[in-house]
Amino acid sequence: MEASRLKSHVFYGSLKKEYPVVSHAEGSYIFSTDGKKYIDCSAGAAVSNIGHSAEFVQNAMIEQIKKATYVYGSQFTSEAREDLADRIISLAPEGMERVFFCSGGGEAVESIIKIARQYQVEAGRPSKYKIISRWQSYHGNTIATMSVGGRPSWRKPFEPLLLHMPHVAQCNCYHCPFGLKHPDCNLACAEDLERTIKYEGPETVAAFLLEPIIGTTATCSLPAEGYLKRIREICDKYDILMCCDEVITGLGRTGKNFAVDHYGVVPDLISVAKGLGGGYVPIGAVIAHQKVVKAFEEGSGSLVHSFTFGSMPIVCAAANAVLKYAVDNKLYDRAAEMGDVFAEKLKKGLLDLWAVGEVRHKGMLFGIELVKNKEDRSSFPPAFHFSDKVSKYCFENGMIILSGVTGVRDGVEGEALQLSPPFVITEEEMDEAVSILRNAIITVSDEYMHQNNN
Repeated sequence: MEASRLKSHVFYGSLKKEYPVVSHAEGSYIFSTDGKKYIDCSAGAAVSNIGHSAEFVQNAMIEQIKKATYVYGSQFTSEAREDLADRIISLAPEGMERVFFCSGGGEAVESIIKIARQYQVEAGRPSKYKIISRWQSYHGNTIATMSVGGRPSWRKPFEPLLLHMPHVAQCNCYHCPFGLKHPDCNLACAEDLERTIKYEGPETVAAFLLEPIIGTTATCSLPAEGYLKRIREICDKYDILMCCDEVITGLGRTGKNFAVDHYGVVPDLISVAKGLGGGYVPIGAVIAHQKVVKAFEEGSGSLVHSFTFGSMPIVCAAANAVLKYAVDNKLYDRAAEMGDVFAEKLKKGLLDLWAVGEVRHKGMLFGIELVKNKEDRSSFPPAFHFSDKVSKYCFENGMIILSGVTGVRDGVEGEALQLSPPFVITEEEMDEAVSILRNAIITVSDEYMHQNNN
């Protein structure tokens, strides 16, 4: 940043933090103007899946700039828009038929909420409007998406503004909200959905929204075997749409096209965003099953929903290039294969530490559970900010991971770290990351022990 600029006019998330200025980025690294180099083990926010500064994507954007950058989606379509929709459907689960474009993940989930509501109206069930979701989930930062989100600390400042939307227990086998163990639990977390539907009244519930694999708020918490199939059964029983938020997990992050592909279920609506634009453009989308489309076709024939910047040709061309680059270079397969390699390195390098309770992963999405006691899985006091301190140490030593994730166990207590590197990360870079992360956890663990032994 220019030396003469003494005060920033940017309204940052933290007004007490000094932000380094990016110089350039390439592959798995980001470089700042002060000469520092950071290995990007968070891909920004699980966004830069194909790595930074891919020339193929840049060239596709330049070519589209020469043709047209913007037209309003309700007035024109474009080859870029049609080609991108075709490519997404070719990757999506069987039966998915149409794609609605928007500008990011929050808009995508907001769109799911509205499409689900209008679907029920079109299908002749106008009393259905509630969207059930899960505690300790994250679906975006608009008022509607925060209403269905389930992270208490993020909801609290805006509670008076939020819509009343029911929530059910999260599926988290490491910290089971029912104190049970799979498979003897009989999927109590899934059955909590049916119980809630009955209490709310099936005639009022339009959809159930969930992350198939939890991203930020419980860092790669995987569903128990049979969970998603049971959810699908319950939704079908009560004419409720099963809506999957794959803003983080969609398009390769878990080593398959979509997280649901691991579990043999097909949702009615899927939201995607991060891996779609890959950090090159802001874009989100909702993928709709033919069942949903049919209700609109046989009803009003009109989706009462749009965004000014949805489906811009320049944005669609870039996203299409991102997906083509990933598929042509087999990066989704690489996320699966090298994800297993990175997971083993993390387990070998971290699980002997007393503060690390579990290392879990699916593809290139990793969760590292931080615990005060491995036996009872008890958590560090939230006021100590263990995960925040680990994240800060990593950043200061040239490695980027997401800021500390809290409330993993019950919305208040429980901390974890999320790693979601670019799919192009090398083994050498993995080793560098494990070394920095190990030192970070040891350093913060020693600080905690020192404070509590005095």
